[in-house]
Amino acid sequence: MTARTSRASDDQPDPRPGQTLPPSAPVILSNEPGSFAWGVLDKRHPALIQQVRDAFPYGPRQHQALDALQDETANGVVEPLDASAHDHDVWSAWGREHFGRSWFDAPFLWAESYFYRKLLAATGYFDPGPWQGVDLFGPFKQAELRSALVDEELRALDALPSQPADQQAEMLLQSSLWGNRADLGFSLAAGRATQSDTATKLVADDSTLLWSRLAGGEPATVAVVADNAGRELIPDLILIDHLLRHGYAADVVLHVKPYPYYVSDATLADVIDCLRRLVEAPGQAGVIGKRLWAAMGSGRLDVRAHAFFCAPLPYKEMPEDLREQFRACSLTLVKGDLNYRRLVGDQLWDATTPFTDLTSYFPGPVATLRTLKSDVVVGLSNETLTALDASEKEWRTSGTHALVQVRP
Repeated sequence: MTARTSRASDDQPDPRPGQTLPPSAPVILSNEPGSFAWGVLDKRHPALIQQVRDAFPYGPRQHQALDALQDETANGVVEPLDASAHDHDVWSAWGREHFGRSWFDAPFLWAESYFYRKLLAATGYFDPGPWQGVDLFGPFKQAELRSALVDEELRALDALPSQPADQQAEMLLQSSLWGNRADLGFSLAAGRATQSDTATKLVADDSTLLWSRLAGGEPATVAVVADNAGRELIPDLILIDHLLRHGYAADVVLHVKPYPYYVSDATLADVIDCLRRLVEAPGQAGVIGKRLWAAMGSGRLDVRAHAFFCAPLPYKEMPEDLREQFRACSLTLVKGDLNYRRLVGDQLWDATTPFTDLTSYFPGPVATLRTLKSDVVVGLSNETLTALDASEKEWRTSGTHALVQVRP
């Protein structure tokens, strides 16, 4: 079932010379029971509030605030942040059309983003006191990062040097693409990457174009916009090491969130935790970790955390300073589902709408690696779309399919 939607958005990508803009598409809301967006607000968010409550020995103040947030999102209307909040004014501007209305009637992207901002407020993340700056998702991230499964994946890297560089590149790209299924990308055998069913799950694959873009000139700055921490960030870092070591990039700028967001989104602290995990590992993982550690020290790997990455806005509305950063890069590699929604617009586009048309506004070449976990998808062929719709009802949201798309 598809989410109900607002009127067609007036926000259109800026056209490139000679380009015809695609028609607009309805913005996704969460007010259709049974839709994916409705399930996030109605099921996932209450469960997350309970998980956060159980993860820390919070006091009465936090418990009361978490109860209030649960009641507001389930039964009440969208309320503004407390007037004392450091970002009260900016969220007041972003939310002026949504305050006083049901959470389910706000745009899905905005409602999700605002939920996480209010969850941080409920736990006292920004308030002076002992809970200030405590990552409410930290226990989940640490449990995953220290798991035996990560040990196994890091041991698999010992076979990496025996592979030809081009096979290493493709294998590491697939590992970064599939995120928390990274073990599939690391599987190696007898001088080549083992084929898996992941290849058949790619609904669009511009990986050849991606590598040709990276190899097409003198090494320059590559930007990587991170998605999740832990098991998903480690393959991203290993891919970054490959880009630096093999001359695909002179340096890399890794963009992360300025504070905890969307359960497992990566922050600077998560980057450091992953680097330590690599450095402390035996074998090839440790070698890679030490190279990345040195790359940060020399400035070849630069981690940045712009406030816009926690804004409830599409990338089309990025501020000029961030636009200038992307413009200075030879390629921006955008990771993950949330970033994809922000890149093309969280709207019910016809899935055959060209990816290049919807990203024409982006200030430089852009590529995306994304496992599908929400309704939005573009850039598919008619044949692919017909086959997917006929074979699997929830292929857009199940996390079983992925894509690599490039706008040169």
